[in-house]
Amino acid sequence: MSMQHPKINLSRRTLFKFGAGAIGTGVLTAGLGSNLLAAEKKAPVTPAEDDITPDKALQELLDGNDRFVKSKRRNPNQTQSRLVEVAKSQKPFASILGCADSRVPSEIVFDQGLGDLFVCRIAGNIATPQQIGSLEFGSLVLGSKVIMVVGHERCGAVDAAIKGAQVPGRIGTLLEAIKPSVESSKKQTGDKLENACKANILAQVEELKSSSVLSELIKAEKLKIVGGYYDLDTGRISLVS
Repeated sequence: MSMQHPKINLSRRTLFKFGAGAIGTGVLTAGLGSNLLAAEKKAPVTPAEDDITPDKALQELLDGNDRFVKSKRRNPNQTQSRLVEVAKSQKPFASILGCADSRVPSEIVFDQGLGDLFVCRIAGNIATPQQIGSLEFGSLVLGSKVIMVVGHERCGAVDAAIKGAQVPGRIGTLLEAIKPSVESSKKQTGDKLENACKANILAQVEELKSSSVLSELIKAEKLKIVGGYYDLDTGRISLVS
């Protein structure tokens, strides 16, 4: 992921507005600080431009998924000229926090192309501090107007958390993050796995909304955070609420 962006502007006033939380969650860590300060001197513009609303960004995602489901994909922004264009800068209209499952590739299921989506993928689509920091960057600096947490049908990580699977290495850290959602969905009627998957999606949505950076963008009506559930059998993504 390239962190180069010619239209970045994070003035000290902007940083103070979002408070220490923005700095603590990773927006200015791992070498970003010097890049952002350099960019500030070159191009004093706002970090998130308003050429698309959060509602329109969400609708574009849903429309793209509808095309995918109906086998009417347009495969937009996948040309050589687009490749050259986004090599200079990126301005994704949407961000995705999705499961690492190989059957749910974001650009394909949403029918998008190069530079359209800012994607974070991790087993169980959980919002770790690093994922949150990345999504803060995608929204605050790059201008993404919607974040969708995308979980999916028959998620193996959620299933393992339900069964209390004994796993090696650090796989267990993923299951521990999902267990609260398993517990919260136990009393629901219907399919246990589907209920837990959807509860986990909503839990990660709330985790993202607790970010000081993202919550300020939501208050300013510059960002929307939603949950989506992907049906492996049909390819359809339905909003979860």
